[in-house]
Amino acid sequence: MKDRRRYLEFEQSLADLDEQIQKFKDLKLNSGDKGVDISSDIRRLEEKSAEMLKNICAGLSSYQMVQLSRHPDRPNLLDYVNFVFDSFVELKGDRAFREDPAIVGGLADLDGQTVMVIGHQKGKNTQENVERNFGMPRPEGYRKALRLMKLAEAWSFPVLTFVDTPGAYPGLDAEERGQSEAIAHNIIEMAGLRVPILTVVIGEGGSGGALAIAVCDRLLMFEYGIYSVISPEGCAAIVWKDGSFTAQAAEALKLTARKIKEMGVADELIAEPLGGAHRNASEAAQNLKISLIKNLAELKNQTTEKLLDKRYAKYRALGPLEDA
Repeated sequence: MKDRRRYLEFEQSLADLDEQIQKFKDLKLNSGDKGVDISSDIRRLEEKSAEMLKNICAGLSSYQMVQLSRHPDRPNLLDYVNFVFDSFVELKGDRAFREDPAIVGGLADLDGQTVMVIGHQKGKNTQENVERNFGMPRPEGYRKALRLMKLAEAWSFPVLTFVDTPGAYPGLDAEERGQSEAIAHNIIEMAGLRVPILTVVIGEGGSGGALAIAVCDRLLMFEYGIYSVISPEGCAAIVWKDGSFTAQAAEALKLTARKIKEMGVADELIAEPLGGAHRNASEAAQNLKISLIKNLAELKNQTTEKLLDKRYAKYRALGPLEDA
């Protein structure tokens, strides 16, 4: 039996309608040619569902976009690896402590060229999320990422990083093994890495946990991706000391892909299927592949010195102050 789609709270009216459509489809399938033809009723309800989804997406708040970026069915890194790349060989371990499954990396073939793919990996269910630590890396994950970046630099392979994390793991064991140092070291090394770096925010980009693999020449974001120094929940708890202000915090943080692009942090937005990438992963992946190939071709035409100069200038220009 096909798994039912999971809906967010603000999609409940759509969920009820889609459930009704599915009941009609099941009825038609079970009755065969013996029952009354209900094809026209199904088409009418499907058109109503599509229109409802369109209206919902047109009026999304910032926090509803946050919820979409975290959707449990949203494609993760390995989903995109399967769709976008012709081959992928995973490389594991940081050569210092252990393998961290919250970061996945390896060599891949993109349109005939070898690239190094590195990114956060979440799970699709509770068991997978526990195994992947909900996409929150420990220091060994970031050290593995840096090891793979240095390998790519040695062989002149472009680096493609994929961000999808609520943040670096804040546990005591991670702090004992140098979480902040690992993040800072990655940021310094990526700033001077002598190969093109493309970063894509495929879901949520949280704080230093995201930035540790996101210092890049071009930052691309999926339409419903988010990028922020802190989660809306964390911001509400600190600023208002009240979790009921989460929606207001999301607006104030300006963390949606469109706002990030308007502020000049993101360089390009990648379109998602209506309702989010989870509704048509193959379409989202095709849009991603087109964007990766285009941007990588533009970066590879630049000399290493020009690449590094522009990367430096990119980050120096971020965060202009405005008079109140």
